[in-house]
Parts: sequence; structure tokens; C-alpha cells
Amino acid sequence: MKRKYTFIPLLPLLIVAIVACSNHRNKSAGSGSEEETAPKPTVQVPQFNADSAYRYVQAQADFGPRVPNTAAHKACGEYLAQKLEEFGATVYNQYADLMAYDNTILKARNIIGAYNPDSKRRVLLCSHWDSRPYADQDSDEKKHRTPILGVNDGASGVGVLLEVARQLQRQAPAIGIDLIFFDAEDYGTPSFHKGTYKADTWCLGSQYWGRVPHVEGYNARYGILLDMVGGKNAAFYQENFSKRTAGKQVKKIWDAAHRLGFGNLFPKKQGTEVTDDHVYVYNLRQIPCVDIINYDPNSDTGFGDFWHTVDDNMDIIDKGTLNAVGQTVLEVIYNEQ
Repeated sequence: MKRKYTFIPLLPLLIVAIVACSNHRNKSAGSGSEEETAPKPTVQVPQFNADSAYRYVQAQADFGPRVPNTAAHKACGEYLAQKLEEFGATVYNQYADLMAYDNTILKARNIIGAYNPDSKRRVLLCSHWDSRPYADQDSDEKKHRTPILGVNDGASGVGVLLEVARQLQRQAPAIGIDLIFFDAEDYGTPSFHKGTYKADTWCLGSQYWGRVPHVEGYNARYGILLDMVGGKNAAFYQENFSKRTAGKQVKKIWDAAHRLGFGNLFPKKQGTEVTDDHVYVYNLRQIPCVDIINYDPNSDTGFGDFWHTVDDNMDIIDKGTLNAVGQTVLEVIYNEQ
């Protein structure tokens, strides 16, 4: 991804008494008055397993950098599709030739897992599964053309969603859920590129899906994008594009995180604005989509010192962060009706 720089007055007791009496008579006489609203049933939300999510992150890292057109990328794609099948999803694979900023043709693959695919009431959960071909933010300029492992930037969100998928198989929510692993998100124009500038070189997989969804006419109530959701000392500020286009859902997610005790990781403060997959989900399919993404206001890049460097490895992954994000996502989707 790329960063863009009450008061209620008291009624007289007499009126209260008359209204209460009238209501009592109406109910007793069977007059057809509306019944009292039944309390909302308590939803049993599954417990997110951070150890399991961590193993899924590690499994992706073990393939090496998942850069399109590489053997590691192909092998990891097979692994992800197989895991979704294992967890009971209806799996769709979108294979596409996508053109990178330098005219390289990328053999890309969006991987989609659908739960309760016949339901019209749907929520979309997504993350990108590729890793960046360049460590162009590394302090060592000699490493700028080195592919990064992309453990937090890519693998962490996928790891959380694989654990969500495992829980969806064990306990179905009241709605349909789609998990999408977008490809070719991180092949955007590097800082060292000297050629002609091209727009929209990031998030190629979500751009393709936005124009050609896996199901014709696909729609969802909203989406949640997970990006860099496993790092130590993470903080998920409210990303600006998400607030403008999915403000209701931002409030829902951050309120849920605070109810669960994760308010320190989900400050109700404004973050930055980023070009990420959620932008194309909204612009191309008009689905409000919230980007849960780490933001470090004290970092020059806004994303932490490891971002787009060779230091984005398993050493920076924290199970507590994975748990906070995963449990919050489960809390939100299992309370949809």
C-alpha cells in the first residue's frame, strides 16, 4: 500500500400513571397493540486462537518472498486455496495477467473463499497475500531491489483470516462471509524508478476483482481490509478514506474493539490516508470498506521502520496484536443479523 500525504425531561407523574394504566387495559383487552420488543439474543462469539493465526503467518513466511511470477508465489497460492477448502469454504480462483508499472506481466491470482454463498446478507473480509519485490525503504540502498519477506505487510492479515475461516467452519454466523486474498497489491512503483509515472500501479488484484468480481453483480453490506495487523506495538488509527466512505462501519469496529478491552490498539483517533485495496473495493463496487492498518505517527513513513524493508520478518510479529484484530473481527461479523 502507499501512503497519501441528552437530556430527557421528566413527565408529570399523573401522565405516566394514565399512560401505564391505558397500556395495561389495552393489553388485557387484547386490543391488538404491538407486543413489547423481544430482547436481542446473546450471540456466542468464537474465541480467536492467536497461536493458530501465528502458525499460518509462519507457514507463508516459510515459502519466502511471495512475489508474482516466482515459484514461492505459486506454491503459497496453492497452500492458501487448499486451506480455505480444508476449512469448508466454496473456493474461487481468479487468474489474471496484470501489467505492472514497468510493463512486466504479472501472473496474478485472487483467491476467494465463500461461506453460505447463497445468502444475500454478506460481509467481505480481505487482505493481500503477495509480498513486495523491493526493499526500497531500507536504510541500506544496496538492498532496495531485494524482495522482502512481507510477514507483517501481507502475511499477517492472511494469517488472521485463515484463523477466522477455521472458526467459520466450526460455527456458522447468521450471514454469508467472503474471504478474499488479493494478489499484486505490493508491486507498485518503487522509489528508485526513473521512468514515466503511471497511476494506479498498486493494488492490481483488487482493481481486477472490482471490475470482474468472482460472482456477477457481487455485493456486500461492507468490507474489512486487514493490512499489517501483526506487528509489535501496533496501533490502528482510523484511516481517513475509511472514515469518509465507511464511517458507520469504522465506528462499529472500533466500538467492538473497545468493548473487548483492545482500546489501546484501536485508538479513536484520526490516522493517515492510504492507497490500499479498500479504495478499489469502494470505488469500483461501491462497497464501504474499512482498512484496519497499522499507523505510526512517529515514523517517517507512517508505517514503522520495518515497512518495505528486509526487516519485515517473523521477529516483529506479536501474538497479542493478532489476537486483538482477530477477536475484534469475529465480534463484528458474528453480531451481524
